[in-house]
Parts: sequence; structure tokens; C-alpha cells
Amino acid sequence: MAAAMPKPKVVVVMPAYNAEKTLERTIRDIPPGSVDEVILVDDRSKDGTVALARKLGLTVIEHETNKGYGGNQKTCYRAALERGADVVVMVHPDYQYDARLVPIMSALISDGICDMVCGNRIRTRWEALQGGMPVYKYAFNRLLTMFENAVTGQNLGEWHSGLRAYSRRCLETVTWERNSDDFVFDQQFLIQAAYLKFRLGDVPVAARYFAEASSINFRRSCVYGLSALVCLGQYVLQSAGLARFGLFEPKRPR
Repeated sequence: MAAAMPKPKVVVVMPAYNAEKTLERTIRDIPPGSVDEVILVDDRSKDGTVALARKLGLTVIEHETNKGYGGNQKTCYRAALERGADVVVMVHPDYQYDARLVPIMSALISDGICDMVCGNRIRTRWEALQGGMPVYKYAFNRLLTMFENAVTGQNLGEWHSGLRAYSRRCLETVTWERNSDDFVFDQQFLIQAAYLKFRLGDVPVAARYFAEASSINFRRSCVYGLSALVCLGQYVLQSAGLARFGLFEPKRPR
């Protein structure tokens, strides 16, 4: 009789900044028994995020200085890999994304169907707008997503979701350590994964925009979009053999 395959270790990581008001609701939505550990990385919050996270029994890592959204994720992924994670799911602790999807997303990874899975908030236009997504963000999201799909040959419903799941192999191959410490980190990672031919997929998730949910303003949204286009241009140049960028070099042979 063949030995049973060991159960993959699933770790949820939470890049946190001033998430005291929403953290407990987010944790409660993670289905019991679906994860082995939750790691919260606090980026110098000014509220009681750290104390609450410890009260909830989470593994807490505190930054001595604010490292930004991308810098926070770098700490999250290093910590998860060091703890032996086979599947890593990033969930924002601001309750903007539905944490009930964690076991579905992790199963797509552990069952070998995908290497990376994103939440897709744009199942329909009316759902996204009724969920509170600003009209300009919806328009930017749609235009950039269509353009990014066309350039990279992918077919994702949304490229700009912060709900993501990764295989260990994906995190050990993509050179995310070279990415920006700002919000464009997410775009760089997706473009890198597409270049390295990882299998990308998505699942529908409700859009949730409300006062306590984190969001960037119009100016920073424009900087984010332009930065994503710069990375996409680098992808095109490298794919055509016209230039080489360390961003797209794998950490180890595939």
C-alpha cells in the first residue's frame, strides 16, 4: 500500500498597517483548520494592531521602520518560507478581501492546478461598483488588465487584486526581492511569474470598499499604473531579446 502524501503546510501572511479595527473580522473568516499558521507583519502601525494580533494567537513580526507595502510583503514571504510553507496565501487584514476563499485558493496550488492564484473582484461591472470600487479605479483596472493580458498572453480577470496564493516553488524562483517596496510590487510579481511561465489563475471575490479598508489615492494610483507599464515594457524588451533585466532572472533553474 502506497504511503499517504504528506499534507502541504499552508501559511497565511498578512502585511499590516493600522488594521486594529478589521483584523479580528478577517481572522474569523478564515475557515478553521484550513491553515497551519498565520503570520502578521506589522509596518509600524500607530494603533493596537500588534497587541490584538498577539491576543488572537498570530505569529507577529514587527518592523522597526516603515518599509512600505512591497517591503512588508518581502518580510512576509521570507518568514513563510523559513517556516516551511508549501503554500502561502496573502490576505490583507483590512477586511477588503474575503478570507473564506483561503482553502479554495490553497487547494488550487496544492493540487498542482496553478502555481499562483489571484482574487478577481471584477466578475461583473455592477458588482465591482456596488462594492464601492471608485469609477476611476474600475476604469484603470479594466484598461490595464486587458493590456497586461494582451502583452503577456494571460487571461486573468484582474491583475490588481491584493488577495493572492503562491506555491513554494514560485516564491523560490521569482526574484521578488528585487522588486519595489511600494504598491507596484504586486504588478512586478505577476509580470515576473508570467515571464517565467508559471501557471496563473484566479477565483471570484467580492469587492469591498469602506472607510477602514486601505486604498491609495488618485495620484498614487497614477504612479502605480505608470510603474506597472514600465515593468511591462521591460517584459517586452526582455522577451524580444533586446535587453536583459535582473527582475526576470530566476533565482534557480526551472
